[in-house]
Amino acid sequence: MTPSAVPPNPVVVPQPEALSISFDDTLRFYLNGTRVVLDNIDPEVTLLEYLRGIGLTGTKLGCGEGGCGACTVVVSQYNPTTRRIYHASVNACLAPLVSVDGKHVITVEGIGSSKRPHPAQERIAKSHGSQCGFCTPGIVMSLYALLRNNPEPTEHDVEEAFDGNLCRCTGYRPILDAAQTFSVRGRDAAPACGNAKANGGSGCCMENGGDGGGGEGGGGGGCCKDAKTDGADGAPVKRFTPPGFVEYQPDTELIFPPALKKHELRPLAFGNKRKIWFRPVTLSQLLEIKNAYPTAKIIGGSTETQIEIKFKALQYPISVYVGDIAELRRYALNDDQVEIGANITLTDLEGVCREALDRYGSVRGQIMAAIDKQLKYFAGRQIRNVGTPAGNLATASPISDLNPVLMAADAVLIAKSLGKETELHMADFFQGYRKTALPPEAVLASIRIPLARAKNEWFRAYKQAKRKDDDIAIVTAALRVRLSDDGIVEYANLVYGGMAPTTVAAKQANAYLVGRRLAELQTLEGAMNALGHDFDLRYGVPGGMASYRKSLALGFFYRFYHEVMQSLGAEADAEAVGEIERDLSKGWEDKQAAAEYMQETLGRSNPHLAALKQVTGEAQYTDDIPPLKNELYGCLVLSTKAHAKLKSVDFSPALEIPGVVDYVDRHDMPSVAANHWGGANKDEVFLAEDEVHTAGQPIGLILATSAARAAEGARAVQIEYEELPAIFTIEEAIEKESYFDFYREIKKGDVDEAFKNCDYVFTGETKMGAQEHFYLETQAALAIPKPEDGEMEIWSSTQNPNEAQAFASQVLNVQSNKVVVKVKRLGGGFGGKETRSVQLSSILALAAKKTRRPVRCMLTREEDMVTSGQRHPFLGRWKVGVNKDGRIQALSMDVYNNGGWSWDLSAAVNERALTHSDGCYLIPNIHVRGRICKTNTMSNTAFRGFGGPQGMFLAESFMEEVADRLGMPADKLREINFYGAGDLTHFNQPLTDWHIPLMYRQVRAEAGYAARREAAARFNAAHKWRKRGLALIPTKFGISFTALWFNQAGALVHIYHDGSVLVAHGGTEMGQGLHTKMSMIAAQALGVPLEDVYISETATNTVANASPTAASASSDLNGYAIQNACDQLNARLAPYRERLGPGASLKDVAHAAYRDRVNLSAQGFYKTPEIGYDWAANAGKMFFYFTQGVAAAEVEVDTLTGSWTCLRADVKMDVGRSINPAIDYGQIQGAFVQGMGLFTMEEPLWLAGGPLAGNLATRGPGAYKIPGFRDIPQEWNVSLLKGVEWKDLRTIQRSRGVGEPPLFLGSAVFFAIRDALKEARKEFGVVPRLAGHEDREGQEAKEDGLLVLHSPATAERIRLACKDPIIEKARVQAKEGEKSFFLTTV
Repeated sequence: MTPSAVPPNPVVVPQPEALSISFDDTLRFYLNGTRVVLDNIDPEVTLLEYLRGIGLTGTKLGCGEGGCGACTVVVSQYNPTTRRIYHASVNACLAPLVSVDGKHVITVEGIGSSKRPHPAQERIAKSHGSQCGFCTPGIVMSLYALLRNNPEPTEHDVEEAFDGNLCRCTGYRPILDAAQTFSVRGRDAAPACGNAKANGGSGCCMENGGDGGGGEGGGGGGCCKDAKTDGADGAPVKRFTPPGFVEYQPDTELIFPPALKKHELRPLAFGNKRKIWFRPVTLSQLLEIKNAYPTAKIIGGSTETQIEIKFKALQYPISVYVGDIAELRRYALNDDQVEIGANITLTDLEGVCREALDRYGSVRGQIMAAIDKQLKYFAGRQIRNVGTPAGNLATASPISDLNPVLMAADAVLIAKSLGKETELHMADFFQGYRKTALPPEAVLASIRIPLARAKNEWFRAYKQAKRKDDDIAIVTAALRVRLSDDGIVEYANLVYGGMAPTTVAAKQANAYLVGRRLAELQTLEGAMNALGHDFDLRYGVPGGMASYRKSLALGFFYRFYHEVMQSLGAEADAEAVGEIERDLSKGWEDKQAAAEYMQETLGRSNPHLAALKQVTGEAQYTDDIPPLKNELYGCLVLSTKAHAKLKSVDFSPALEIPGVVDYVDRHDMPSVAANHWGGANKDEVFLAEDEVHTAGQPIGLILATSAARAAEGARAVQIEYEELPAIFTIEEAIEKESYFDFYREIKKGDVDEAFKNCDYVFTGETKMGAQEHFYLETQAALAIPKPEDGEMEIWSSTQNPNEAQAFASQVLNVQSNKVVVKVKRLGGGFGGKETRSVQLSSILALAAKKTRRPVRCMLTREEDMVTSGQRHPFLGRWKVGVNKDGRIQALSMDVYNNGGWSWDLSAAVNERALTHSDGCYLIPNIHVRGRICKTNTMSNTAFRGFGGPQGMFLAESFMEEVADRLGMPADKLREINFYGAGDLTHFNQPLTDWHIPLMYRQVRAEAGYAARREAAARFNAAHKWRKRGLALIPTKFGISFTALWFNQAGALVHIYHDGSVLVAHGGTEMGQGLHTKMSMIAAQALGVPLEDVYISETATNTVANASPTAASASSDLNGYAIQNACDQLNARLAPYRERLGPGASLKDVAHAAYRDRVNLSAQGFYKTPEIGYDWAANAGKMFFYFTQGVAAAEVEVDTLTGSWTCLRADVKMDVGRSINPAIDYGQIQGAFVQGMGLFTMEEPLWLAGGPLAGNLATRGPGAYKIPGFRDIPQEWNVSLLKGVEWKDLRTIQRSRGVGEPPLFLGSAVFFAIRDALKEARKEFGVVPRLAGHEDREGQEAKEDGLLVLHSPATAERIRLACKDPIIEKARVQAKEGEKSFFLTTV
């Protein structure tokens, strides 16, 4: 969504003639080894825009804010701090073009090609580390940067190399496995222990033997996981190059251009009447520029500025790039302080911190250690490579990781202006929200950081975020205390970020502490009370999470206090001190799973056929298509109100902007009916008419000669609203009876009678939040009008070319045979491009028709998130009847999903949730009812699992709560109630090839589950603030579209003279390996090598009327259609094979057949047999079969903060006879991590009040967190079921669909967290009231301690579920009428 309307006021840009500096106006740099000279430079262009503009499209635009890493390139330069060449991975989407002068830019295309890949590219491709491939070039470049700077990285170096990269497909494990082939282990390598201080941890068990920073000593025991060496004299032991891989030879890399070593940096100035850039190379030049232009924007890394320009529409007509001023990047280690240049990069600052620790020791260097610790989790490496302390300070973010440390340390800032130097004390620097004491004509030149005292002083820093790596803080703190020799507090400085509009000291707590004996209990209690007064947050505080933030402020101090007590040898709560750290992750896959049925091609783990193209940047996505002549760019004009009448829409200001050509709105539609779209209901409009029903609803489309001008035009459109009442949550909708006209029920048995006869009846309510798809490639399309008959060619990133064709023909007022929709590949889909992609492609088609020019648009991440819908939030209200033996007798449940403002696919999603609400359990009497809530959020849509995970989550939640009521382990309750083979589901379908009980037993044994549960019990008994939990969760997922007509597919297979085979089918490739599997089926069927089969693209003119690529059915449907076509061809070729003999090649056979005028093309078709369900009669076969799986997970939770880590996960899936085990493993791992994100950290939030009430707040990776590399299980074992017979499975090769089913197994992590939380609550006497024990002595007087944990189990929700005194002290209650700052849509 473009920022709210900002009139494009003309900017008067002064010229540099007023300065005495002699400026150059030419950029000189190297690009992939070639010299580039630019003297006609657009000052508003980023490095990414430049690269893509010249055809280097391997570098991708994923988010535009430096949060996903898809745009990563390497910039090699001479580093004035370290005085050596450094190869910096950077976010090209943020880097201004001016920043590359005198440097060597290396893109993914520059290091290798699919014919000659770089070892990093080859290993990721062949190790199955690329699925959709959109994120892959950025990941490759992060690995490349690591290898260029350190050809022999440690395992820990590798593990941390990707902290600025995200992937939504792979689950990260295969990428890490590929990258670890480059690592070495030796005596000097960093220990593998995550707690090791060498790895930024709080200290390994063998390192914490010293005094913890309170005295002169320090732990010297080393790490418990220090490597051993086998070579002579302790020489490092290098991993051998794995078989089949090219050896990595660092001396063959692109050299740093010799000409750049001699390059003289000259002051630069260039621009136009809108914007001018200055690039001084000395401090004096900078001060002269700043003196002349006090309002000039100083830019170091541009990590904040580019976001302000793109997403807040801020204008900086005069910008000064200071990254090349050597004087601002120096440092000095003095006797009593460390002085650093204010513009030193954060990466270099990490090195300075470590050098300081080596020189000063762990006691005097405590402050530098704290800085180093905060930097470890400060954004990603790409940001740290360019970000600077000065940037952190000047932006004055209240949640900065670094600023609290500098303030607590009493650091002094040295500001310089022309002829003047000023000392600014950190205590007085922040004047208000985003305001500082820095004079407008001054710049920050350096920072003086004092050292800690040699004894009796302690300094620690803490941070809590939604995700450990690359995340902005919720609360950050730096805590400092100095004692006299007799233990009296002489000085205290407790500083927090995230608790106020600025970084702030806890004044009352600081004052309270001074003069008191720290070791006395009342001192702790008094300080905690004072902190409570310092941070007396109101319920609706900006940023939300009032109780959680307050608990973190108290918890950090509690942890700090007891670490100090521990080091003093005083009585301490030692369990509170340590923080959760990760070990190196590892994984295992059963490589022999398909050995029993492997064929020449099928059953083999062939790499994704496009993997080498993806790792080298050659793979083309929609927006990579080269610009066409006369092409226009579109930008949507979106509503900023959740529900309002449109009083007026004025496009005229946009048309005044140079470059804006035209606009499209509803009046351009050929008819009123043409503007309506959707499923059977067609209740949605492409372009708003008289009313908007959600924030982010399209009102129009601006067309311009560039994407930037189109966005500027969209901001200029003036819209007048009359706001109307809006509904956002399911509970609101239920209260106001706001529903779509939909009701479904499944009824089996007699629940009312069953409830009368069972021993216990329990009721409950379960909530499950939404989830953003976050495919790395946003919605994109290109519409190309043809000169004849109204024809239109559309390239779209869609899972549904058929529907894109149908609605494009509707808005164009032509028949479908005039519209061709093509799809090369998608950069991820997950259901989000099944219907929602149609909106963009249809609007672009209309614009192309109106202007008679090609029109393209790729949504920004923000636009995509506010327009394209999410996973449906769900609410279940249930009633369960159970007997004493644990056998469930009855279930009655009302199931509500939040459909948003239009139908979309909400009915089918609700239906699937109902069909999966039994989980894997035989419930003889069941009545489940479904309703769809109508609200004013974006229209929610398909998402991997399509209601199945929601239904199963409701089932597993009531299983957990019933088990707690019975005092029975949930694992046992599950086993008691498992379906048996042949049992009927609640929709009366028999379960055949039923392997859940078998897999449950296998996973329990293979994971050592019983022993680990005993070990967890011992751990929990010994730890007060750390708790471990385990869960063992099954899944069954029905495979078939519930809309019967979608269960069909077509294919077209051509054999050419040379024996090569071209296959076309109706499915789209979005990373799931569909084209690879289909090629394997064709190769096996025709008896040719896999390399002889090719799939070019998906197109509506080769396979018509294709079903969407969804429902995990695409391999089944398209695979059988291809098999059918190949069978026809084999029948035609049989006589020629017989004549030519078994050794004849397909080339010879095809040539002979061609000469006999035999048709070498065949159209195949398949429709799923037997299925067809009658909802009214509760009869018929709903699904063709069920894919099944079981997962065990173990977690450790830090109950003081809500942080957690998954220690281990074991996953086993029944995928039948796998067509390609490697691809199936990739789908399992990717789905598991996506499911883990769904249930633990991904939480869409909306603004609850103010002028933007009802707008999505989490609209990019900065606010919305998907799992990263270091969120995956530390140990992760995945296997496929083998050694069984699939008697009833009649699919292609007897394989099962695998895309969606594993996703729910990610909930095993959620339920393991719940298990740990029960132990945390029990620690403080909070336990559930047991059924049949209500009259037990004292039981009735206690509050019922049943844990009701809704999804997702975010760190905040985990902490609030605890019942310790700290969280109870921190709870903030809402006053009458007070709303939370954010709301969710459950």
